[in-house]
Formats: sequence, structure tokens, C-alpha cells
Amino acid sequence: MIMVVVDVASILRSDPLRWRLLEVVRGLDLPDSWIGAGFVRNVIWDHLHQRPASALTGDVDVIWFDPERADPTEDRVYEAALCDAEPSVSWSVKNQARMHTRNGDDPYASAVDAMRYWPETATAIAARRHGLSGCEIAAPFGMDDLLNLVLRPTPRFSDEKRSVYEERVRTKGWAVTWPRLREVET
Repeated sequence: MIMVVVDVASILRSDPLRWRLLEVVRGLDLPDSWIGAGFVRNVIWDHLHQRPASALTGDVDVIWFDPERADPTEDRVYEAALCDAEPSVSWSVKNQARMHTRNGDDPYASAVDAMRYWPETATAIAARRHGLSGCEIAAPFGMDDLLNLVLRPTPRFSDEKRSVYEERVRTKGWAVTWPRLREVET
């Protein structure tokens, strides 16, 4: 068996657009902030399919955490600032300190803790820049599923929210875009 070593941070660094967007978000100086979900997942799946990074599609999901600033109007202010900095991107900014109420979960302790309640293990990944060329990766379920092209629900979406997970798999067309993906039942 051949073991493939994938450095997620290096892949992000080698994509000029993603690397610049990580810097734009860092410039907001939001507490506990990350860009997550498809922004990271898709470029890794592209890399593992040995093709160039695909264009950004859908929202670029910026998450942050500050219980003292949980009013959704704050998110709109940051979305507007990001649109001014990079108008070609559809930005979605969400303070995870309030998202538990929308999702019917217990309160989250941090942005990374909130990712444990996202639908797929391979989607529960995020990145942020630090220093001149540093890049931190958050993956509360680890990166094995992402790096092994495994699609599986997180524990929250294995049972009571299973239909949401199944709908996402059906409508997102991931298996068509990345044909080496394997869906694993839990």
C-alpha cells in the first residue's frame, strides 16, 4: 500500500486566491476566526484527484467566536467589509457563539467546537493564517476522512439529522465532481 502524505497548509499556500482570502479574513482581527468547510475540503479533494484547485463555488464560510458580540448584525458588518476587500467572493460570516440556538444544540465553547456539529467529517475542517507564512488547520474529527476521500456523517448527522446529511450528499454532486470519493455508513 502506498501512503500519501498531504500537507493541507502547503496546498492552501500554493493556491494564490485561497491564501490571499485567508489573509483578508485575518485582517478583520475577529476572535477565534477561521475559513472552513468547502473552502478547504474542495482544494484537498482536487489535489487528491491530481488536478488544479477548482474555482470557489458557493459561499466562503468564515466562522468566529465571541459570546459578547453574538448579534447577527455584526456578521453583516464583517461580510460587507469582506465584500469590499474581495467583491468576487460570496462571503458568509457566522459568529458560532449564537449558532447553537439555530441548530438545536447545546452552546458551543469555541468556533472549533461548533465544527463538531457540521454535517460531514470531511467538511468539518478550517484554516487560518498566522505570522508571515503560517497556517493553522482545525479538524475536530481529524483529517483521515478528508485525506482518504471518505464521506461520512458526523455523529450529530448519523441519526437524528440523517436526512439532512443524505440530502446534502444527493444535491451537492460531490461524487460526480470527485469520483474517487467513498461514502461510508456509520
